[in-house]
Amino acid sequence: MVYAGGESEAAKTLIATQCDAYVMHGDEAPVIAEKIADMKARRAATGKPPMTFGMAAYAIVRDTEDEARAEVERITTLDPNAPGFSNFDQWLSGTQLEREMKLQEYSVSNRGLRPGLIGTPAQIKARIAAYEEAGLDLLLLQMSPQYEEMERFAEQVIN
Repeated sequence: MVYAGGESEAAKTLIATQCDAYVMHGDEAPVIAEKIADMKARRAATGKPPMTFGMAAYAIVRDTEDEARAEVERITTLDPNAPGFSNFDQWLSGTQLEREMKLQEYSVSNRGLRPGLIGTPAQIKARIAAYEEAGLDLLLLQMSPQYEEMERFAEQVIN
C-alpha cells in the first residue's frame, strides 16, 4: 500500500504501520530529509522492512537558467478569471497545510515547483542528487507538454 500526503500524527502512524511507500508533495530537500528521517524512525519501531520514499515534482529543463525561468513565468502567470482558479481562497481556507501556499504553486499540482527542478540539466542533476542524499527513492515528475518534456528530460538529464 502506498500513502500520499498526510501530516497529522494519526496519518503518520498509519503510514508507518500499514504502508510500504510514502509519496510526498514537493518540497525543499531539507524538508523532505526531515520527513524521511521521521518516517524511518517510526517504521523501525514497527519492526517492518524499510519503506520506499517518493515525491511529486514539476520539472522544467532548458539550455539556460533564463529560459527555464521564462517557462516558469509562463505557466504561473494566471488569469484570475480562468476556470479553476477563482476558488483558490475557498480551497485554501478548507485545507490544513503545514505551510502557506501561494497561487503560483496552485497552478502546478502537488506543490511541484517547490523542489526546484527548474534550470539547466546540470542544475537539475545537482538538485536530484540532494534529494537522493535526503533519502528519496523516486520522483513522480510532471511536465507540460508531458511527452515532449519527458523526451527532453531523458536526453538531457538522465542520459
